[in-house]
Amino acid sequence: MLAHYQFDALGGVDHGWLKAKHHFSFAGYHDPQKMSFGELLVINDDIIAPRTGFDMHPHRDMEIITYVRRGAISHKDNTGNEGRTTSGNVQVMSAGTGIFHSEFNHEDEDTNIYQIWIKPRSRGIAPRWDTAEFPRAPAHDALALLVSGDGNAPLSINQDVRIYAGRMQAGTHLTHHISGQAYLLVSDGSLLVDGNLATKGDGIAISDQPSVGLSAEEACEVLVIEVPGLVSAR
Repeated sequence: MLAHYQFDALGGVDHGWLKAKHHFSFAGYHDPQKMSFGELLVINDDIIAPRTGFDMHPHRDMEIITYVRRGAISHKDNTGNEGRTTSGNVQVMSAGTGIFHSEFNHEDEDTNIYQIWIKPRSRGIAPRWDTAEFPRAPAHDALALLVSGDGNAPLSINQDVRIYAGRMQAGTHLTHHISGQAYLLVSDGSLLVDGNLATKGDGIAISDQPSVGLSAEEACEVLVIEVPGLVSAR
């Protein structure tokens, strides 16, 4: 079963330096029908203006994944981690017992990110942060596994979640096999998801089916976030 959430219908906020669209209830945006998707609590589609960002602020017991779609994001935290993650690449943070961090766009152009929050499998772990770069070659028969909780991906998080991503050329078709439930994001371009047209910024919740067919209508970029189940995490 597919539930299609079009970009223009998402909740959002415009702070000037930050323009955000929320796939689920977040901060001042509240929709009782969109509180979470199982362990997946937050997907924010953020555009951060040049030379601005999020000052030092705390998190606790949350898995936070940042996928950079355009530009770059620079991270710094109170445990000594510091790094810059560029377009097409990913950073992960396990907040655990508590961490303070900042995220800034130090570039001369807008930075566009997906920030994803996931309820952790276990609470009270040691805080950690990591980042990784990924090849930009187009996907032909499978999306690349970027993040998982079982040690089989370049980046690890504290939850039984898998995050896949890939760029598809126009005319490419592939079948993505799903473990659990999944939420698909169209980062760029457009594609058919089991025959349903989805365009840049859209999200599609995929429930109770073992696979989904993806057909690129044009060059596109897609992410798939797989979660164990649909028990409410809030």
